Amino acid sequence: MYTYNHVDRQLLQDRVAQFKDQVARYLAGDLDEDSFRPLRLQNGLYIQRQAPMLRIAVPYGLVSASQLRKIADITRRYDRGYAHVSTRQNFQLNWPALEQVPALLAELAEVDMHCIQTSGNCIRNTTTDVFAGVAPDEIEDPRPYCELIRQWSTLHPEFAYLPRKFKIAVCGSDQDRAAIYAHDVGLALCHDAAGELGVRVLVGGGLGRTPVIGECIEEFLPIEHLLSYLEAVLRVYNLLGRRDNKYKARIKILVRAMGVEAFREAVHREWTPLKYGDLTLSEEQLADARSHFSTMPYSEQSSSTAETPLDPLYSRWLERNTHAHKQAGYRAVTVVLKSHGLAPGDITAEQLDIMADLADTYSFGEVRNSHHQNMVLADVPENALYSVWQTLQAAGLARAHGGYLTDLICCPGGDFCSLANARSIPVAAAIGEQFEDLDYLHDLGPIELNISGCMNACGHHHIGHIGILGVDKKGEEFFQVSLGGKQADKAQIGKILGPSFKAEAIPDVIGKILNTYVAHRSEEERFIDTCHRIGIEPFKEAVYATATV
Repeated sequence: MYTYNHVDRQLLQDRVAQFKDQVARYLAGDLDEDSFRPLRLQNGLYIQRQAPMLRIAVPYGLVSASQLRKIADITRRYDRGYAHVSTRQNFQLNWPALEQVPALLAELAEVDMHCIQTSGNCIRNTTTDVFAGVAPDEIEDPRPYCELIRQWSTLHPEFAYLPRKFKIAVCGSDQDRAAIYAHDVGLALCHDAAGELGVRVLVGGGLGRTPVIGECIEEFLPIEHLLSYLEAVLRVYNLLGRRDNKYKARIKILVRAMGVEAFREAVHREWTPLKYGDLTLSEEQLADARSHFSTMPYSEQSSSTAETPLDPLYSRWLERNTHAHKQAGYRAVTVVLKSHGLAPGDITAEQLDIMADLADTYSFGEVRNSHHQNMVLADVPENALYSVWQTLQAAGLARAHGGYLTDLICCPGGDFCSLANARSIPVAAAIGEQFEDLDYLHDLGPIELNISGCMNACGHHHIGHIGILGVDKKGEEFFQVSLGGKQADKAQIGKILGPSFKAEAIPDVIGKILNTYVAHRSEEERFIDTCHRIGIEPFKEAVYATATV
């Protein structure tokens, strides 16, 4: 894990003092709303439907046990005793008082945390595979390169006021678990024929009002040119991206307007004078970045020592919520944050403390936030899995449905967000209640269900195997359903099933979709494979034959 140095810490202290002064001037009436808005957004502070929302940066999802305990403490004293894990691997607080935010930021700085660039038209938190560094299919650990991007992009003076927000994701494995095709820039680490490390560069992906799958503009970029090439991409976007219409200001619109070839040529023109300049990464810089993410001090573990108790609940959890590890004798554990009574991605202060204790005891003091709104203990010895499960079970965090239908992604929706058309959280809760049977979920196999409360697509509904979008019909909340979306391996945007449905109809609609899948699937075929093989028509016929829309 990257450890902040005195430069990092001084920067945080300066930002805290600066924002404290800005808030004081705003509250005193010396800064008007229009002047204050970009200042608060640069510090991750939104004004939501009911209260301010503060987004806390968790670079590439990696958080220490001490940081978790600080978040837990802050939620008790400044919020309502819980935090929310977002799809960008960050934490969000839904109830901080504006006048208390500077003090809250000062406490975050004590544990090397901040809210810088978690909002606004800038380069946002770089995301990656939650299993980075431990995945057996990993080509290269992506975290050092995420850290280099973080250092380059933080408070970059040229890119503080981009046409719109800008998101980068990095994948280092054969299987894309970072949704790189749905980002402004997606980076896939790879090797050339000589074994040299580089990245495949995708640009122009994104969801929202105009969902687009990113396109490749560089098949193999040597790793030493990573930052200079990103600088060139951002320069082209900053110069040519639209600023007259925020709905057409993302880089995906620019790439489509110019065409991929023209955009690539523009990037290369900008890149030529940068290619061997100050941004070229030396072997020393690369080695230093990698040294912060070196292999953990694993002990010699034998899987034969990991006895599986005769407890069906534990066996089910072991099968569905733990994952293969590149180190023999270890497993990665997904802690699914989709508990009854809480919004997807929410975790209480007490549960945060428990996660911190588990991390310290069993996983080298680290936890990861995933873009599926879960948390992961990445380095658990196999002979400790039962103890971990017992603790999670007692904390209400051991439901064995990781990767299945009810392990869904869901934005906060109309309960919190002033942009939302509909309340997405109650729909997620209704789906969870109707499809509670774990044996049924397991029979269905892996299914990604994503819910967004509006066209901004914070719930990534476009790339869900099943996507649900909240829409407004003359002041009433309705929900549109799409099928066949996919985030990786030939990524696709889902196809809209047809007319939208009232909220109370959604669980039954999902049930009909699932029944159609079961009726048509071949042996061992996953939902997404069946969906692509038979097309959308059989699902449409089953749903609209008796549905009320």
